[in-house]
Amino acid sequence: MSTARGEFSSRFGFLMAATGSAVGLGNIWGFPTNAASNGGAAFLFTYLILAFVLAYPALMAELIIGRHAKANAVTALSGLASTPGTARIGAGVGFAGMVTVTLILSFYAIVSGWMLAFMTASIADIARLETASNWLTQSGTVRDALFTLIFYVLTIYIVVAGVRNGIEKWSSRLMPSLYLILIALIIYVLTLDGAMDGLRMYLVPDFSRVADPELILSAMGQAFFSLSLGVGTMLIYGSYVSKKENLPAIGGMVTLMDISVAVLAGLLILPAMTVAQLNGIEIYDAQGGLIAGPALIISVLPALFDQMGDAGILVAVAFFTLMSIASLTSSISMLEVPVSYFVEDRGVSRRKAGVLLGAATATVSLIIVWNFGLLFDWVVRLTTEFSQPLLGFFFAVFAGWVWNRNALLAEIKQGHAEAESGLFWRIWPWYIKFVCPLIILAVYIQMIF
Repeated sequence: MSTARGEFSSRFGFLMAATGSAVGLGNIWGFPTNAASNGGAAFLFTYLILAFVLAYPALMAELIIGRHAKANAVTALSGLASTPGTARIGAGVGFAGMVTVTLILSFYAIVSGWMLAFMTASIADIARLETASNWLTQSGTVRDALFTLIFYVLTIYIVVAGVRNGIEKWSSRLMPSLYLILIALIIYVLTLDGAMDGLRMYLVPDFSRVADPELILSAMGQAFFSLSLGVGTMLIYGSYVSKKENLPAIGGMVTLMDISVAVLAGLLILPAMTVAQLNGIEIYDAQGGLIAGPALIISVLPALFDQMGDAGILVAVAFFTLMSIASLTSSISMLEVPVSYFVEDRGVSRRKAGVLLGAATATVSLIIVWNFGLLFDWVVRLTTEFSQPLLGFFFAVFAGWVWNRNALLAEIKQGHAEAESGLFWRIWPWYIKFVCPLIILAVYIQMIF
């Protein structure tokens, strides 16, 4: 069955695919702006701790369930159950994950289309095509719809090619490129006047803020969501991992790589913000709050690039190429969640499933584009603030309470024979059973209230 489904050919391929899934636009702007709004280094310090005490155990739950079942989220979760009732709940959580990840992709593709448009505009600037560049950088339904569709074409092309020839092949190419571009941009920005102020804000902690409940909850949310947990993407990628692999080890590697991109993004964005402020560019809104999210990426930073002259054009090309790569490596994992279900449980060919599901999700995206003010923020909030935390809670409950403990240990021992005597097995089962659900519920309650 595993051969028919496809399997990552190497540990490197899995690491690049899983890290690509985790690393997205949220890492590049979400983490830095969260840090800037919550004490800089104090947030970084708290985030680094919580990434391992919260995100890593939850990631391991998805990877272990996925590799054990060698199936999509619906089949995997229902298969862990010992009663008809829990099996139905498991299937329901799997379906809810598919719907949630599809809705996430529907708005994510729109923002990713903006990144492609700005990247194309930067190339137009090099060619001195001023009219084209102006059209590409000004928001409009036609531009947004066009580049959203282009982004879907790229995503569908990779997913229909399969696990090895599509997801693994392109992740192994794109992720090293992302690291190289990110490091090159950091080196350049740190040479600019004003960059050291941002660097000090990011790296010199005010430990009096570490105990701030709002900062702690914000860091928890960032740690959990940065690894794209709760919607089945990591479960699916785990199902493509060889039984010979040491899951606790590779799960730790994915966590470290995801954290490294977030931390590197902070080294780029926070100094760039203080450079922009020194150059007279507003980085705070009318209410005095820090400009964050898409507004930071499509207004503040392009204004900074414009002030750099010809060098700024090259920096803009590199930056928006970086953002486009981060977008694409995440979107392919999102589309893979429903595709895997229709291929395995409904007997649809991968090509047909990828095209039809991609087209259906693109239709939802276009509806949002044409009703942007009404739907965009609502869909973002519904999926990321309400659905995703609750689904993460159920994944932890299934790993900690529903799955038989001996079967769980047997799965881990397949790639790590000494697992029972190791530190991971002494801590993780208890942790995923009690601590993770409580922390996730705390984040969920904080999101609501």
